[in-house]
Amino acid sequence: MSNPVVAVVGRPNVGKSTLFNRIAGQRISIVEDTPGVTRDRIYAHGEWLGKHFNMIDTGGIELSDQPLLTQIRQQAEIAIDEADVIIFVVDIESGVTDADEQVARILYRSDKPVVLAVNKVDNPERRSDIYDFYSLGLGEPYPVSSVHGVGLGDLLDAVIGSFPENAANDTDNSIRFSLIGRPNVGKSSMVNAILGENRVIVSNVAGTTRDAINTRFQSADGQEFTMIDTAGIRKKGKIYENTERYALMRAMRAIDDSDVVLVVLNAEEGIREIDKHIAGYAHEAGCGVIIVVNKWDTIENRDHRTMTDFTNLIRSEFQYLSYAPIIFVSAKTKQRLNKLPALIKEVHAHHERRIKSSVLNNVIMDAIAANPTPTQNGKRLRIFYATQVATAPPTFVVFVNDPELMHFSYERYLENQIRQAFDFTGTPLHLIKRQRQ
Repeated sequence: MSNPVVAVVGRPNVGKSTLFNRIAGQRISIVEDTPGVTRDRIYAHGEWLGKHFNMIDTGGIELSDQPLLTQIRQQAEIAIDEADVIIFVVDIESGVTDADEQVARILYRSDKPVVLAVNKVDNPERRSDIYDFYSLGLGEPYPVSSVHGVGLGDLLDAVIGSFPENAANDTDNSIRFSLIGRPNVGKSSMVNAILGENRVIVSNVAGTTRDAINTRFQSADGQEFTMIDTAGIRKKGKIYENTERYALMRAMRAIDDSDVVLVVLNAEEGIREIDKHIAGYAHEAGCGVIIVVNKWDTIENRDHRTMTDFTNLIRSEFQYLSYAPIIFVSAKTKQRLNKLPALIKEVHAHHERRIKSSVLNNVIMDAIAANPTPTQNGKRLRIFYATQVATAPPTFVVFVNDPELMHFSYERYLENQIRQAFDFTGTPLHLIKRQRQ
């Protein structure tokens, strides 16, 4: 199942973005001491005590008829609707304001768990002032300093304690896959062609699909699939409408919720820079990946070299997806679409594959014998043993004398040796270096 979603909301200039950056562990949102700097929802991943979640930073909610402030409020309300838990940030320096009370009323209507963070509590003397915030009727206020990181532990304990019970489908044995790509590459047409029915709206107008749509179906061999059609992902600078920003969030959640992701390209238009950006979402999420070139029927004057040339171009432009199989299809003529279920099933099996430690270590030792470990400053890298610690994606821990001695190139060499020994087509591999204690 996808990670829980935490929205950080509040009126302008209470320190939401600073708190967001502190929890995310990196400077993602722009921080400026001017109300209204954060205008769009910004997304990041967070983790606390082994619990992973997605975060949304929002523009400050300010009830005004000014067009910009109205848009900021709409963005925040969309984030609230999407969230599983809401962090409501208020400011100890300002105390309880009318705007805070108005935001609190919006949160009441959401019927979502709310954790109240009283920000800018930079010294113990200010703690006694937090009790005024009980008047908001949102439960216990948690004093924090987003600048200094004070009080974040208690706040995050409350956040993860409010996560919904993951009613994940224990009985759902279907393989979940999503189709992602920029607008108008033919994702919805592919869904309809695979299903043999008009399950989703299809239009030549780019951006018709606004939401992620789940459909269950069964292949000829009895394997069940859950297929997720997503909205086209645009460059950030081209995202204008509130509904499109909402669609992007749903697309990202669909990726998190997928075993396999189909990265759909438009053969007619070729490869765009945004295609590589979109494919990176699936790669970073650790999903199995298949590159699907749609609208192959539109390519004129095709010969035996056309597909080879396009394949070489993909390999050149998507070097980080060298493991992903490529299939050329046409949603219009249904060319090769019948091969997709078997290919998805194969990639899913590789994504879930587990290798015995004894067999894995034989491969690692053979690799070292063929290409000895490097030295650095007179000190040689020593690899003691390796073991697989997780699947989906396959994750291996390599125990060494000093992780700093393993250069990226040698790490890549070991990964390639593992791929040569075992079929991991379609799935990324994660290699973790650990110092043996």
